[in-house]
Amino acid sequence: MDKYSFLNTAHTSFFSELYDKYLVNPDSVEPSWRAFFQGFDFGMESSLDELEIDENRTTVLVNGNKSEMPESLQKEFQVIRLIDGYRSRGHLFTKTNPVRERRHYEPSLEIENFGLLMSDLETVFNAGDIIGIGPSSLKEIVRHLQSIYCDAIGVEYMFIRKPERVKWIQDWINVNDNHPNFEADRKKHILKKLNHAISFESFLHTKYVGQKRFSLEGNESLIPALDVIVERAAEMGVKQFVMGMAHRGRLNVLTNIFGKSAKDIFSEFDGKDYEQEIFDGDVKYHLGWTSDRKSDNGNKIKMNIAPNPSHLETVGAVVEGIARAKQDAHYQDDFSKVLPIVVHGDAAIAGQGLVYELVQMAGLDGYRTGGTIHIVVNNQIGFTTNYLDARTSTYCTDVAKVTLSPVLHVNADDAEAVVHASLFALEYRMRFSSDVFIDLLGYRKYGHNEGDEPRFTQPKLYKAIAKHKNPRDIYAERLIKEGVIDDTYVALLEKQYKDSLEEKLEDSRKEDKTVITPFMADEWKGFDNVREWEMMEPVNTTFTKAKLDKIAKVITALPKGKKFLRKVEKLVNDRYNMYFEADNLDWAMGELLAYGTLLEEGFAVRMSGQDVERGTFSHRHAVMKVEESEEEVILLNQLSEKQAKFQIYNSLLSEYGVVGFDYGYAMASPNTLTIWEAQFGDFSNGAQIMIDQYISAAEDKWKLQNGLVMLLPHGYEGQGAEHSSARMERYLQLCAKDNMYIADVTTPSQMFHILRRQMKANFRKPLIIFTPKSLLRHPKAVSKISDLTNGSFQEVIDDETADPKKVKSLVFCTGKFYYDLLAVQEEEKRDDVALVRVEQLFPVPEEKMKAAMAKYKNADDIVWAQEEPRNMGAWSHMLMHFSEIQKFRVASRRFYAAPAAGSSVRSKARHQQVIDYVFDKTKDNMSKPKN
Repeated sequence: MDKYSFLNTAHTSFFSELYDKYLVNPDSVEPSWRAFFQGFDFGMESSLDELEIDENRTTVLVNGNKSEMPESLQKEFQVIRLIDGYRSRGHLFTKTNPVRERRHYEPSLEIENFGLLMSDLETVFNAGDIIGIGPSSLKEIVRHLQSIYCDAIGVEYMFIRKPERVKWIQDWINVNDNHPNFEADRKKHILKKLNHAISFESFLHTKYVGQKRFSLEGNESLIPALDVIVERAAEMGVKQFVMGMAHRGRLNVLTNIFGKSAKDIFSEFDGKDYEQEIFDGDVKYHLGWTSDRKSDNGNKIKMNIAPNPSHLETVGAVVEGIARAKQDAHYQDDFSKVLPIVVHGDAAIAGQGLVYELVQMAGLDGYRTGGTIHIVVNNQIGFTTNYLDARTSTYCTDVAKVTLSPVLHVNADDAEAVVHASLFALEYRMRFSSDVFIDLLGYRKYGHNEGDEPRFTQPKLYKAIAKHKNPRDIYAERLIKEGVIDDTYVALLEKQYKDSLEEKLEDSRKEDKTVITPFMADEWKGFDNVREWEMMEPVNTTFTKAKLDKIAKVITALPKGKKFLRKVEKLVNDRYNMYFEADNLDWAMGELLAYGTLLEEGFAVRMSGQDVERGTFSHRHAVMKVEESEEEVILLNQLSEKQAKFQIYNSLLSEYGVVGFDYGYAMASPNTLTIWEAQFGDFSNGAQIMIDQYISAAEDKWKLQNGLVMLLPHGYEGQGAEHSSARMERYLQLCAKDNMYIADVTTPSQMFHILRRQMKANFRKPLIIFTPKSLLRHPKAVSKISDLTNGSFQEVIDDETADPKKVKSLVFCTGKFYYDLLAVQEEEKRDDVALVRVEQLFPVPEEKMKAAMAKYKNADDIVWAQEEPRNMGAWSHMLMHFSEIQKFRVASRRFYAAPAAGSSVRSKARHQQVIDYVFDKTKDNMSKPKN
């Protein structure tokens, strides 16, 4: 007896629904049904002769047993497989490319590829229920599938492994066959925004012939897309937008979405000087902007577009950090109220590794922002490189699959489809707090910039583009046919908009200077812009002992009733003893007490980086875990009810993305001490673009203050080239005027005060601290409680034991190397040598260094001592910024390409040579044979 004979009588609609669930998520169906469907799939994919298929019945293998299926049910399943084929691969067969044929993919979606015949077209199948049209003929089902999946929008989503999201997507796109049904007023509004986009570009093209503007032409439908996202999001409760984009179309977006006056943009085009001398400014298509916009329905919304360099994807990480800072500060209970939007280029999103780092952050506790809308302005070209040479993946957006984010590929010429896809993206983000991608497939009307000749490299493509109508005219023709507008409507729209631009152009030419408008000015009220000499003025960083005692008491006592590792218990007990009994604070205590005091004063603290919770060198232990449950205990969040929040996150294994994120966070939250710590200092070179383009230059270019702190472990302990140097020379080379602080501190109290100075000052500058490794537990690298409560940060630390009358050699040094020299000074009792520590390397404490030289006036030998090679470290920097140093004797390693030797024996020998030369100028290691 055939134990599957029940298939002959069961209703096919039941099997259709069940099989559809199986195709979406096999684990969602009962195991016996899953086995049956697996057998059916196997039967469909196997050769005919193996399974002895006749005209009316199909043999199915289920758990090794054969069963015959009625033809009607067989066909029903085949239709469902056809539907699944459209869901999975329909995006490959869309009409999304406005200027050239799409690539051809095999197998196609022809019904024969699913075991169906032309004779089946008039047969009614219950599978129509799956796409929302009820029992329908195969012909009608195919028509609907073509409309849903293969018209101007291609949807990729079947890789998503969450059935509720897949169902939501299918329900959404099945409505009206994934086509909008806009009212006449909405259509006119879309046309109006398209006209603004196109007229703005043509106006600039006429008035500023040949000037670079990185035109949006070919992708103007980005403007109605952003417009509808802003309008609808405001209705859904979004309060702030944070957007980042490269230069393609940026001026258009600034004017037509963010409300920046065209007058200001024209002023920038005219190349006028800036109103304030302190800033050098930047090209017009890199500048940021903040504005308050009122939506059409009267909703107020804050608009922020971050400034960006020409490193196209860099701004994405900054945008996410800004968004998270705003969420933490104002919307902790509902991250959806701040919406990040990142606009990419097709070549950049596919080619830049930062994008991968960015999407990997999307769901991590320390970096999530409740979902980002990613829009790709897809020109199908990168500078002069065709897309076939720009990536291996099918689509530029394939990185979206890393986080199982849906992707909509849209024909940029179909304005209504673009708006429809934008509404999908917004609703998906708001519902699932997830990233979503829109691939806006258009073209680039001109070359990479308006002075470029694209026909050199793409003659065929640009021949087609030259004949192609713009999306406004395409849409206007459609609306005329629909009877929504008449023939004169567009001409009137264009005249009105261009007349307003003419007025603004005249106004701009009445002004002599260009004004740089501060980005996010509201967050930065009360903070001053300062010059270099003002950075050197003392800041009161003292803290009363009574209050410090209370903080110390909390952070040196584990909660009762919880079991911790013995090593953790000993660590905390040792901290108690060093504070309350020995009065001998190590590095970790100095650092943690700095955080505690700031938290009590209302300053939040955020730290992230690789392994920062424990600390790479196991010194911090800011997060401690209960042994059995791994419950996290953060003592710094238990100080008092009114304290600010301490947040610390082990980051993903990323430098570029995470530094960008934390820089963005600090940009939006000046009252948060925001810290990024490198696992080893040299790892920061993975974030070099952020350091060059933002950290060192943003205030000069974009009028941006930022108080990001970078902690870079540095010091030569024989750990090889990669774990010795934080490459301080690179940071020092970037120093100029008043752009940042650079320090190489040597005591816990110095760490305490410099961190507090960072927040207590009425301005913000990036702070780079070269932090120690061996000093974390060095018996001499300790401080007294009074050093914290009564002291202050010292840019230069004098040799307290030296008698100026006896000193013949004055040695200036920095960081951990001081303790290496101190050991020799004490061992050999060299009272003729004074060791003076330069704790702050920029701004250079010239006056205090000169004061030391004046104090030790009997010294006829003045030395600059560093453990780094001569071409590294601080020597070349000091040469540029402290003219007196040209007379110094230099004690350093020789010139090397790598920071340190791999052999610990060789490294120690070189280190000792430098030390020997510091104390005896006859032992010149620079003139000896190389080692």
